[in-house]
Amino acid sequence: MAIFALIHGAGGSALDWHLLEAELRSRGHASVAVDLPMSEPRAGLWDYADAVAAAIDGRRPVVVVAHSWGGFVGPLVCARAGAAALVLVTAMIPRPGETPNDWWENSGRPSPGHGDDDELYSHDVPRDLARRIQAHDGALAEGISLDRAGREPWPLPAWPALPTRYLLCRDDRFFTPEFVRRHVKERLGITPDEMPGSHMVMLSRPAELADYLVRVLPSREKETEAGDAERSSPSQGA
Repeated sequence: MAIFALIHGAGGSALDWHLLEAELRSRGHASVAVDLPMSEPRAGLWDYADAVAAAIDGRRPVVVVAHSWGGFVGPLVCARAGAAALVLVTAMIPRPGETPNDWWENSGRPSPGHGDDDELYSHDVPRDLARRIQAHDGALAEGISLDRAGREPWPLPAWPALPTRYLLCRDDRFFTPEFVRRHVKERLGITPDEMPGSHMVMLSRPAELADYLVRVLPSREKETEAGDAERSSPSQGA
């Protein structure tokens, strides 16, 4: 059994992951999702990472899953929690010394053509669900202050030396597929994995996302999972 540490983006919350968490539990895995301290103006990137690491509480093996703006936090959690792998889900990829505020221009990310939040982020999420998440996250967003974190240079000297996957969402209108393919190649030198879905794919396709995350578990974690399943199965024969 792996534990998936789920990191939301700016303007998001732990609630964004609730459907995915249920899917992961049904597949025999654990998860932890926390609200990053984005309302605290003095909180920096390491403070965000420490909030996630505290929730992990030393459990292993850890697979860190970072969404959108959370791409600046995910690698730091890996460093703090001794993660086995990192999965970026339609996420920003930082360079050493780059601030989140500078990433937008540095990355060459084009301005999206859709102004409405529904069309931009969650056009394939059921309307009632999208409205509920928007109301919840919107109330939290009113207190968001990225004063320090947004201006803080990304502190790692290099990308962490652990298996890293990137999931591109082909229906994402916020980080478009064309931009993401180039960004991932330039920053990580890898080819992203792809699946259908909008920027909020954890809400629109939680079962498919869970299947993907379990499928890309590092080999050692898959072997542990198989061993746990074998030990829990009833013995065969007389």
